Amino acid sequence: MAQAIVSPAAEAAGSLPVRAILPWAAFVGTLLLVALYFVGAEQGATSVFSGAGVHEWVHDARHLLGFPCH
Repeated sequence: MAQAIVSPAAEAAGSLPVRAILPWAAFVGTLLLVALYFVGAEQGATSVFSGAGVHEWVHDARHLLGFPCH
């Protein structure tokens, strides 16, 4: 009969410290906020880029998320 070998590394793989997750969570949160800005507010007085290029690229996402643009 074969015996199962349990290594200590396999037992500790399920726990991650918050210090390891926090920088990634902040990075992803910042990316999501930037994406939300470009989809929801990149038009009009708060626009970073002139013209309608960004608006055309995110037009369908605006409607999908419920932002008015017409």
